[in-house]
Amino acid sequence: MSPGDNRFPPIGSYGFLSDCHTSALVSFAGSVEWLCLPRFDSPSAFAALLDRGAGHFRLGPRGVVVPISRRYEPGTLIVETTWVTDTGWVVIHDALTIGEWAAPGGPGSRPDTGHESDHSLLRLMTCVDGEVEMDMECLPRFAYGAEDADWSGGELGEAIAGGGGEVELRLTSDMELTLEGGVARGTMRLREDETGFCAVSWGNDDPGGPRSAPEATERLDSTAEFWRDWLRNGDFPDHPWRLHLQRSALVLKGLTYTPTGAIVAAPTTSLPETPGGERNWDYRYSWIRDSTFTLWALHTLGFDQEARDFMRFVLDLCRRDPKLQIMYGIGGEKDLTERTLDHLSGYAGSKPVRVGNSAFEQRQHDIWGALLDSIYLHEKALRGAGTPTDRKLIREQVEAAIAAWPLPDQGIWESRGEPRHYVSSKLMIWVAVDRGARLARRIGFEEVAEGWEETAERFHGEILERGVRDGVFCQHYDTDALDASTLLIPLVRFLPPDDPRVHDTVEAIADRLTEDGFVLRYRVEETDDGLRGEEGTFLICSFWLVSALSEIGDQARARALCERLLESAGWLDLFAEELETPSGRHLGNFPQAFTHLALINAVSHVIADERREDGGVTAVFSEMGGVREDA
Repeated sequence: MSPGDNRFPPIGSYGFLSDCHTSALVSFAGSVEWLCLPRFDSPSAFAALLDRGAGHFRLGPRGVVVPISRRYEPGTLIVETTWVTDTGWVVIHDALTIGEWAAPGGPGSRPDTGHESDHSLLRLMTCVDGEVEMDMECLPRFAYGAEDADWSGGELGEAIAGGGGEVELRLTSDMELTLEGGVARGTMRLREDETGFCAVSWGNDDPGGPRSAPEATERLDSTAEFWRDWLRNGDFPDHPWRLHLQRSALVLKGLTYTPTGAIVAAPTTSLPETPGGERNWDYRYSWIRDSTFTLWALHTLGFDQEARDFMRFVLDLCRRDPKLQIMYGIGGEKDLTERTLDHLSGYAGSKPVRVGNSAFEQRQHDIWGALLDSIYLHEKALRGAGTPTDRKLIREQVEAAIAAWPLPDQGIWESRGEPRHYVSSKLMIWVAVDRGARLARRIGFEEVAEGWEETAERFHGEILERGVRDGVFCQHYDTDALDASTLLIPLVRFLPPDDPRVHDTVEAIADRLTEDGFVLRYRVEETDDGLRGEEGTFLICSFWLVSALSEIGDQARARALCERLLESAGWLDLFAEELETPSGRHLGNFPQAFTHLALINAVSHVIADERREDGGVTAVFSEMGGVREDA
């Protein structure tokens, strides 16, 4: 945030709502400031997150801006906010509601879950003491703030906002409504034990928002039941950090697009890595790299159905076109052309605001390792032998990885500088061939397995020869600069954790690539990433360091760092992409799936350490490889 600019709430202060189709971010002041319709990656109806004039939906007691408390209802993605005024107390519950399943999905969609989105954002208010005057202001601006809303109706607590596009909003409420220009306002006096509501809904074939407070309460209860029933299916350790694992699991589920099983990297676009800077990207897509980390987390926590859904999404993409991209739209779209929205000022003046992401055209060689390791882990977890189609797919992708070995790429961090021979990319090609060989041997293709094993051994030797300087793994073959992605080396079982090169790499990153103990991706002054400006410490890299310290047997430092990271969470135990260590502010898109995935792995490492009696090296967890094969 720019000096003196306090109009934008801190990124880490927002509450995240989801119905597994889209999401909303709600500020501490009771304002919905991000909602895209009808999908995560659709144009926004409320976008005050990126420009204070780009639309909002505020509900709160008159004359009060800051609540006395906020939390998630336990086991849900329902935000509960408590306000106190001079005359009384009021509690507001915000949710994207989910009702009992009503209709089957279309061809190619995931299996029915028993529940489905209401396509409605509900805000339920209850006075718990005294009396409170409530004010509501609904100011949608469609097409990322470019189109004003045109309101009609208003009688009997119902109004419709159109904006010239395909999406219109229906407002229902038991408040007294007035329509003026592009704004719908509502007022209501609540006395003790009285309840009121307001809701916006969308979609032509849906029942719309509730028409009464009792119906609104029923919808809220149904939504809470959905989230708690889902969470109950998980397998969580009896440990004080269980709540962090459960919150991260709920975030991952909330970032899942139900119709396809795809998982978005984050529900937002262009939240800055540096306030006022240009490192602003659209993360509302499904990265092969990011999302396949999810398989480890979901299987570890017992959510096998979600793992199956995502695996189906990825394999369908591969069958459709064996030439794999690094990322796709959540409906499987391939064209994610990037453009800038120059009419938006950006979060705290951070421009440009981007939609689409040009990285979809990049060459990134880590995708094959992520894919093949995911297939390997998934089949091992479910004890499956694959199908003939899957075997053909595996062979195509392993051969594609081998063909890419001699070529430079943009690396795991999607550098916009010159392609390089990044060590992490070479590492993941090795993973692809190694896992492919294991899969081939498992299904009896011995000759294929032997050939791939020989190739993997050759690749292994080249990485050790060209990717190590003075006993430490470097960023790419032509530098001695450090890169946090090399923390994956012990996690994907490239070398055993007690190898001196692993130990020295972990120590070098902890010593030379950190700020206040938290990890940078790389030093921007040492890396040609094609961009200007600084960036914060990366939370995923910091959680990787926890796992790596655990792997090399330094359990005390692993636990201490993990504890610091958990304490740095946002106001509602959510994590963005980065942390500005001097201020503790969260930066980048929010909440970030990649960060929560690394959290699950790091916390699992620390808990495993605590439960081991001999204090030895952790031999159970791998960020991408599941159970250790040499254990």
